[in-house]
Amino acid sequence: VQLQASGGGLVQGGGSLSLACEASGLTFSTHAMAWFRQAPGKEREFVATINKNPQRTFYADSVNGRFTISRDNSKNTVYLQMNSLKSEDTAVYYCAARLDRSTGAYYVRASQFLYWGQETLVTVSS
Repeated sequence: VQLQASGGGLVQGGGSLSLACEASGLTFSTHAMAWFRQAPGKEREFVATINKNPQRTFYADSVNGRFTISRDNSKNTVYLQMNSLKSEDTAVYYCAARLDRSTGAYYVRASQFLYWGQETLVTVSS
């Protein structure tokens, strides 16, 4: 299984950035997907998750209303649209995947995810 993340970069505060994560080696449509991030000196934290079907979403309070997670099962890709970026959004971002057991629960803990992509760095300048 491979999760290939892309789209990180440098952006000014208040700006927007979009991340993408393409999965291979798994049946994408049966997996819940999520984004996590880790800022320097801090622990990895949950950002957003999307279930398989229906594609319900859930966000961390810190990004709710600014970030949007979505998925395109035809492209095996999950996206994270980040708007109104703040300096505190600076972190390395990771996408993650796990089998969605269709319980309706949201997966928000890092320990719940089996597959992880490589990091992509997002830097927001103030």
